[in-house]
Amino acid sequence: MKRISAIAAGRVQKVGYREHVYKETFNKDISGYVKNLDSGEVEIVAEGRGEELRALADRINIIRYPIAVKSFSIKWQDATGEFPGFEIIRGELQEELFERVDLAGAIMYEVLENSKLSLEKQDQMLQIGIETKEEITGCDRILFLITHI
Repeated sequence: MKRISAIAAGRVQKVGYREHVYKETFNKDISGYVKNLDSGEVEIVAEGRGEELRALADRINIIRYPIAVKSFSIKWQDATGEFPGFEIIRGELQEELFERVDLAGAIMYEVLENSKLSLEKQDQMLQIGIETKEEITGCDRILFLITHI
């Protein structure tokens, strides 16, 4: 078993990054914690099999709105076995609540953007349907004229 101690810097606080890290450890044999640092960085300590930890590092070193990891440093060590599971170490209640509100706003923005794209696609498909109907109607008129000549 191995242990990684990682520091993620960039846009990693108040954007749901700790939740992302936690989600990436879900249902995997990885223990440890993730927490915000006063420096604006996020600390990740994780223990597990080497290949699982390498895969975890790849999945959490991301740039995907609203998260932007700009630097990611890892130290490898032997596991200590001190963690029963993986957890998010949270800060003060008020700060955590505001972070949740910020994250909710980011998610709502993403939902709105996806909704706009869906509506645009629906409009395109509707236009294709209208044009197809007009073509069929035009063919019907031609057939009618041909059969009645």
